[in-house]
Amino acid sequence: MVKDINARIAALSPEQRALFEMRLKQKGLNYAKTQSIFKRKDTNSLPLSFNQQMLWFLHQLAPESPVYNIPVAILLEGQLNVKALKQSLNQIRQRHEVLQTCFQILEGQPVQERVADFILELPIIDLQEFAESKQQELVQELAQQESQYPFDISREPLLRVKLLRLCETKYVMLFTMHHIVSDAWSRGVIIRELAALYKAICFNQPSPLAELPIQYADFAAWQREWLQGEVLESQLSYWKKQLAGKLPVINLPTDKPRPDVQTFQGARRSRILPESLTKELKSFSQQQEVTLFTTLLAGFYILTSWYSQQEDIIIGTDVANRTWAETEALIGFFINQLVLRTKVSNNSNFQEFLMQVREVTLGAYSHQSLPFSKLVEVINPDRDLSRNPIFQVKFVLQNTPIPPLEIVGLTITVLDDVDNGTVPLDLLLDMIETDKGMVAILKYNTNLFNINTIDNMLKNFMQVLTIIIQNPNSTILEIKNNLTDFSHKENETYKNQRKASEYQSLKKIKRKEVFL
Repeated sequence: MVKDINARIAALSPEQRALFEMRLKQKGLNYAKTQSIFKRKDTNSLPLSFNQQMLWFLHQLAPESPVYNIPVAILLEGQLNVKALKQSLNQIRQRHEVLQTCFQILEGQPVQERVADFILELPIIDLQEFAESKQQELVQELAQQESQYPFDISREPLLRVKLLRLCETKYVMLFTMHHIVSDAWSRGVIIRELAALYKAICFNQPSPLAELPIQYADFAAWQREWLQGEVLESQLSYWKKQLAGKLPVINLPTDKPRPDVQTFQGARRSRILPESLTKELKSFSQQQEVTLFTTLLAGFYILTSWYSQQEDIIIGTDVANRTWAETEALIGFFINQLVLRTKVSNNSNFQEFLMQVREVTLGAYSHQSLPFSKLVEVINPDRDLSRNPIFQVKFVLQNTPIPPLEIVGLTITVLDDVDNGTVPLDLLLDMIETDKGMVAILKYNTNLFNINTIDNMLKNFMQVLTIIIQNPNSTILEIKNNLTDFSHKENETYKNQRKASEYQSLKKIKRKEVFL
């Protein structure tokens, strides 16, 4: 039976397999590749993966920037055993080799080295003396400070932890890692392992966690051996075709002149989608046999095309890149960036365009194993120090939130993402499914855009989504024209409200008596 299923899966085309895997993921299932990754022979060698090597280089360009910090704030409610928590954190560090390393230079090349015997400390900052409102203010302030403190990746372990005590039964743990040793998936791994180890330590039991089949350096060594010859060519042939010709540069209208060298100062604005719109988008996606990601991405393509007045659009996205069973329980930098290029033709109707975006997305997912750094190296796009290579706009859907965990009289809840005031691109649209509904978070470069522009972008994106639900047979041109009318009306409303506000302010000014 199992052999028959595997044979049928093996017979699928790359696009069919990508769709199959995506549908499994939607249902909370997984089909990991059976390709085995073996432990490296030389355990003293700690090779870098392709993406680690790229990130090391980027870090050298801006070593004081926190743009590659991954901050996590975790709420701990109940009777906390601080000693057990510290032991749990240190066991996680000992369990994952990548958390024991720093990055040195040997003969001009980056190499990983293990940090000498090191115990992860857990400093406690006591906030019990403050009122609850002041505590919330201080937690946000301290979380942001911690997230903005850069790592020296050549010397120190690339994770740090602080504990904020709000009262005897309420703490916030600030956990910060550098992206070169971690990614978004790793956050979930840490939370699950922390819960399991903490419970075992509290009950004086051995660790319930199975031994890891490999370490991250094993994956890095295997990746360099595997990604060559026919495997490399099969990946490259697809991407060379997709990115043939002159690559488009998305020229979004900015509020400020673009700096000569790319900066990473960022901020974020957000909007919650109406619950009815979210339900309609999910229902529509099912009817069209596409994922919610594809529908939202298609809408974002139209918005980007409307703003830039360009047809040839490239948008980036993230993929977990953990399609091998051995990688699922590891902490490490596995995440990869995919390049999604399509033509936004005004003559197409939305449903036709949606199928086009579906094919582009499935093709990219089927060829996700080529590291973005390798793609940049091979494509060798025209370099511009003021922009990210290949794409400057990214779209991400996060629909797998980490639920609160209950352990030994303690509730562990991951709080909202900590804003460290940076962004690696011009724009990054994060769509996140939460208990409150679907949230659109638009992260933007503050050296390019003003806050009002970003708020308008979010409003316009909501309008695009509304149009495609109400009339999916609309042409792209009709959607854009509708958006133009909507934008003009919004601007007029804003001007009228501003005039009314100024008039009311003038009316409140008291006249001064003048005596002659």
